[in-house]
Amino acid sequence: MELAIGIIGGSGLYELEGFEKSEERVVVTPFGEPSDALVGGRLSGRQVWFLPRHGRGHRLLPSEINHRANLWALRSLNVRWLICVTAVGSLREEYRPRDVVLPDQFFDRTSGSERHTFFGRGIVAHVGFADPVSAGMRGILRECSMAAGLTCHDRGTYVNMDGPAFSTRAESLLNRQLGFDVIGMTNLPEAKLAREAEIALATLAMITDYDCWKTEEEPVSAGAIIAHLHANVAAAKQILSAAIARIPAVADWPEHRALDGAIMTPQALWPAATVEALHPLLERFIAPAQGPF
Repeated sequence: MELAIGIIGGSGLYELEGFEKSEERVVVTPFGEPSDALVGGRLSGRQVWFLPRHGRGHRLLPSEINHRANLWALRSLNVRWLICVTAVGSLREEYRPRDVVLPDQFFDRTSGSERHTFFGRGIVAHVGFADPVSAGMRGILRECSMAAGLTCHDRGTYVNMDGPAFSTRAESLLNRQLGFDVIGMTNLPEAKLAREAEIALATLAMITDYDCWKTEEEPVSAGAIIAHLHANVAAAKQILSAAIARIPAVADWPEHRALDGAIMTPQALWPAATVEALHPLLERFIAPAQGPF
């Protein structure tokens, strides 16, 4: 199967100029239903799969997103590179609405972290996550953001809260004091699961607001975000179209072998049902190598 590029974001992002849509695919996963059908097609000669994380029409709360199903579905379609487009609030004065941030670190303030791994049920794995974002992918997004003339902040820490309510001022001020740069509700689980799935991930974070720490401005609200969201979608489309053409065709980055040395359970003890459920992740360990993977 051809190696593919995945994009997780809003439902309008697959309307990219030059994108030749070929199909919509409903993927059945061992972890339940993904957020929506995946939209597949070709852009710049590459196979691309799009998935709206909140479902088309924005039907899912952040806590309702089945991240395991989403990432399993993408990996089952041989996605090896992933761009996550996400709206974030700024925790720094110089990170302004409509700017682009390319996070290189995350801080976890979520609950339900047991849902942010594929492993368990008889197979234990501990992937390295010190550098949770693919440097290669982030570099491509940096080049494309700058070429588009956008204000791009290279590096930053994304703190992931649960939501769906926005932060209190006390929470927002504490996040600033701790040195975090942007805040969101969805991206950390995607990054953790992508690493386990040996997918090279980078995040295109589009700033929509100043959270609520900036008292001279109106506190963040869904209504106040809409205008910035529309502008950010247009910018994201421009970046994505350019980035896809620059992604390599061979999956040989460090992220593509993240499970090497990570699986603690001897293979002889792997339960058959778990192996079957994790087949897209474990295939290279249980079958002879067939060239590039």
